Amino acid sequence: MVSSRRDFSRRRIGAAAALVLAGAALAGCGGGGSSTDPNRGKDAKSFTLTITRNAIAGGKNAGEAEWLTKTVIPRFVAAEKAKGITAKVTFRGQGVDDEAYKTKLALDLKSRSGADVMDIDGIWVGEFAQAGYITPLSEGVGAKADAWDGWAQIPGSVQQLALFDGKKYGIPSGTDGRLLYFNKKLFAQAGLPADWQPKSWQDIIAAGRALKKLPGVTPIQLDAGTAMGEATSMQGVLPLLAGAGAQIYQDGKWTGGGQALKSVLGLYAQIYGSEKLGDPKLQEEAKGRDKSFEEFAAGKIGILAEGDYLWRDVLNPKDGVAKMRTRDTDVGFALIPAVSPGKGVRGQSFVSMSGGPLTVMNPNTKYPQQAFEFMEFMNSADMVKARTAGTPEITSRTDVNKQILAGDPLLTFVSEKVLPVTSYRPGLAVYPQVSTALQEATAAIVSGKSPDEAAAQYTKKLEGIVGGPSHVSAQ
Repeated sequence: MVSSRRDFSRRRIGAAAALVLAGAALAGCGGGGSSTDPNRGKDAKSFTLTITRNAIAGGKNAGEAEWLTKTVIPRFVAAEKAKGITAKVTFRGQGVDDEAYKTKLALDLKSRSGADVMDIDGIWVGEFAQAGYITPLSEGVGAKADAWDGWAQIPGSVQQLALFDGKKYGIPSGTDGRLLYFNKKLFAQAGLPADWQPKSWQDIIAAGRALKKLPGVTPIQLDAGTAMGEATSMQGVLPLLAGAGAQIYQDGKWTGGGQALKSVLGLYAQIYGSEKLGDPKLQEEAKGRDKSFEEFAAGKIGILAEGDYLWRDVLNPKDGVAKMRTRDTDVGFALIPAVSPGKGVRGQSFVSMSGGPLTVMNPNTKYPQQAFEFMEFMNSADMVKARTAGTPEITSRTDVNKQILAGDPLLTFVSEKVLPVTSYRPGLAVYPQVSTALQEATAAIVSGKSPDEAAAQYTKKLEGIVGGPSHVSAQ
C-alpha cells in the first residue's frame, strides 16, 4: 500500500507554497455559495461531491487513488442509495510534488473553489486556518462534527494533528512515530541487555560508551546538520526538546535558545564532541541519512534514532532500500527517554514526534453535512482496513491498529507505546525556517561550537524569523 511509504520526516515545505497568493476568482466549489450555514443542502435528495488528494492512478500514491475510486466512493454511493439519496462523487487525483499540491489547494481555497473534501499534511493546518482557507469542523458542520463515534478510536495524542488553537479542523487518517533502534548483536558484544530501555539521556550515553569499545562501530547516530534536512528536526532536535520539557512552539511563542535547547545541544556536544560517540562526517554528507541506514543494516551503528519508516521501508528484508535479512531477530527498539524521568513535556518520562495527513472539508462546499458524512465513511474502521490491505501501516484508529498490526512487533509498539506520548510540529507557515535554524544549530555543534554559542546564534536568527524577541520564549 503506497500510503505506508510516507516518511513524514522527509517533507520539506518551502516558501514557494506560502499562502500569500495572487487570487483571481475561479469557478466555485461544487457550485459555490457564500453561506456559512452548516445545514445548507442538508435535506437534498441528490448531491455531488468532489474529492482530491495527492494520489493518482498509475503514479504517485497509486494505491490510495485505487482505494478511493474502487472501494470508498462506490460503497459510499451505494450506502446513500440505500437511504433513497442519489450521490455523485468524483475523485480528482493529483500526482505532483507536495509543494505544488499545497499551492494548488491554497489557490483553490483562496478563490472559494476546489474539491469539497481534501487531504492535507498536518503541518499545513495552522497555516491554512490562519489564512481563513479552512474552518473548524464545529463551525463548518455543527454539533455533528463532535458526535462521530470514530473519535473514540483516535487517541487524543493523535488528534493533536488536526488541532490548531484548540479547535479541530479535520480527521487524522494516519501517523507515525520516532523511537530508538539498536543492534542486539552489538549490544550483546558490549555487555548490554537485549531488552534495553534507557530511562534518561545519560543511559543513552552510557550505552554509547560501552559500544565504543567495539572496533569499527559507530555507537550512536543522531541526525544533525542541514544535509539531513527535516530529519534532523524530527529524529533529533524536536523529540529531545520535548524530552527537555519544551515544545518548539507553545503558548503563542517560539522556544529560543534557553535551558531546554541548551540541554539538547549539550547532548549533541557529548555525542559528536567530548565523547566522540557519533560520526560527524555522516552529518555533513548530502546522502548521510541514507548512508546511516546502510551502516545500521550492516551492523556498523549501535543506536539509531529514527521513525517507523526505518523498520517498514528501509530495513524490510523483502523490499527495503537497505534490506536487513536479520531485522526481526537483530533489531531492538525502545522509547526515547526524557532527559530524566518525569522531566519531559507534560511531565512525561518518554517522548516522541509524529507527522501525518488529515482529511479536511472545504468551507465553501454546498453540502457540508454530506461532505462530513463522506469523511466519516472514508475514515471508518472498514474503509481504513481496506486501505491498508496487504501492507501494515499505523493508522489513526486504535481498533484497526490492533487488528492489522498484530503480526508486526515494531508497528504494534509504536501504536501502543509511542503514540500515547507523541507530539506534533506546529502547523505554521514560518515553521520550515525555524526548523532550518534548528538544523544549523546542531551543525554548529558538530563543527565544534559550544552549546552556549550555538544557542545564542539560534536565538538571534529565530528572532529575525518570527518577528522579534516578543515572539520568542526564553525557556
